[in-house]
Amino acid sequence: MTQPAEPTLDTAVASWIDEDPDPATAAELSRLLRAHHDGDPEATAELADAFAAPLAFGTAGLRGRLGPGPNRMNRAVVIRAAAGLSAYLRSVVGEGFTVVIGYDARKGSKQFARDTASVVTGAAGRALLFEDHCPTPILAFALRHLEADAAVMVTASHNPPQDNGYKVYLGGRTVSGWAQGAQIVPPHDADIAAAISAVGPLASVPMPQTGWEAVGQAVREDYVERAAQAAHMGAAAPLKIVLTPLHGVGGHTCQEALARVGFEDVVRVAEQWEPDPDFPTLDFPNPEEPGALDRAVALARSQGADLVIANDPDADRCCVAVPDPSATGGWRQLSGDEVGALLGEQAAELAAFAGNGVLASSVVSSRLLRRIAQTHGLAHQQTLTGFKWISRVPNLVYGYEEALGYCVDPAAVRDKDGISAAVRVAVLVSVLKQQGRSVIDLLDRLAREHGLHATSPLTIRVDDTSRITEAMERLRRDGAPVRLAGSLVTTAVDLRDGKPDGAGGRLPATDGLVWTTAADDRVVIRPSGTEPKLKCYCEVIMPVGKESVPGTRKAAAARLESIKEDLRSVLGLG
Repeated sequence: MTQPAEPTLDTAVASWIDEDPDPATAAELSRLLRAHHDGDPEATAELADAFAAPLAFGTAGLRGRLGPGPNRMNRAVVIRAAAGLSAYLRSVVGEGFTVVIGYDARKGSKQFARDTASVVTGAAGRALLFEDHCPTPILAFALRHLEADAAVMVTASHNPPQDNGYKVYLGGRTVSGWAQGAQIVPPHDADIAAAISAVGPLASVPMPQTGWEAVGQAVREDYVERAAQAAHMGAAAPLKIVLTPLHGVGGHTCQEALARVGFEDVVRVAEQWEPDPDFPTLDFPNPEEPGALDRAVALARSQGADLVIANDPDADRCCVAVPDPSATGGWRQLSGDEVGALLGEQAAELAAFAGNGVLASSVVSSRLLRRIAQTHGLAHQQTLTGFKWISRVPNLVYGYEEALGYCVDPAAVRDKDGISAAVRVAVLVSVLKQQGRSVIDLLDRLAREHGLHATSPLTIRVDDTSRITEAMERLRRDGAPVRLAGSLVTTAVDLRDGKPDGAGGRLPATDGLVWTTAADDRVVIRPSGTEPKLKCYCEVIMPVGKESVPGTRKAAAARLESIKEDLRSVLGLG
């Protein structure tokens, strides 16, 4: 039998325009199509990319550039995703399934959330829609708090301004146990993706104009109260805190949560305080990026502050800077692993007092948390990258990932939570201040007790993601280098074959490589799941003997730079 011909680009674009529910994207496609016919190579390339393939729905839901076409984030793609999710939920739960829906302040987020509420309602589900934009942790909290069957958060977190995304959680009657309230993982992602693919013409998707319910301020208030309770105590000493939401949606909620535990002296970074989808003061709205905290640190220096806290735009991440006389300018931005260890020590002390609990961290995070857990007589489990895995660990009391993500109250929020983490950090700093100590003192103590665990990332951004795929295959084909920083590479693990998780099981297969040296240096190499980057996570462990902690730290930094230099040569991506 003759197979039907693949539709031409012109045909695919014309069909999309015909059923596009958004006049703005339909008009943009028409403009590009005319320019394409006029021989404009940029328009041709844009259309080819926008129609190259459907935007993939996976364990991160959807995430991509805003714009028209199936390979972009737009109303048509979101309506199909909502219809597929609704069909999946109906197949699992039946009619009357409940979905709670939140959104951030990015371009398109409010409309995408409203479209989702309409589709859920039209599919005989119960849609609960936040009245205004909200931080991601509040949406994750609402899923369990309201006993919904699923949740959708429209956000691209810390991605560039031109992106948006669609994050899906399951709860209620769809999953059980420690999966309740977590982001989707296999096989749910594949089942939902299949349901999305089965959605027919958009005109066949019922979309009533009313019928959903509003999630009021009471849920926000309950979240703030829970964040305060999760700190287990109030301010031990007064602090002056500089706070920035980086043009995102978490500022007011974070300030309120801090006030609830006694931190009233909070100085806002005024030019970054209100939500702004253009992120005008930032090259990238990611607190990990160099320069992202410059305004906050300058303000803290001028104000004589004790602490800088920055949330990313949807407030699921928390970044911290503290005074450090040895640092340039007198302030030091802590790494995600350093904050992870500080909050881990705090959580371990609380859990050890209670007599149970598991600490967890991802395979790309520092190995220090395992040593902290063992010292306190607690279990530690390693997971794959992402809180969809970390939050599923049974009996979890604390989990973190080096990319500034911390789950400090998993019973309430099964995801990273930058607001509750900010409260925990502030309490820790105030306790240390009351004792006449600093955060740097505590980090030095942990280094003396467990060895100095120094980490540093090497991130390579590319325009063509196929270069990352090619690099990973070449590394597998050629094998690990003989040495890194002069030390023999003694083990090489391909994460596609799985890896022990430290708790008697094995990690699911994923795209990544782990190299360990005779000196106990470690490198994890993996493609980013959300951005066109190849990421290398480097760690060295050095005992603190006769050498001072600052001297050991300096030696570790030099060794990390040597490892990264060797990696650049091996990767060959320039």
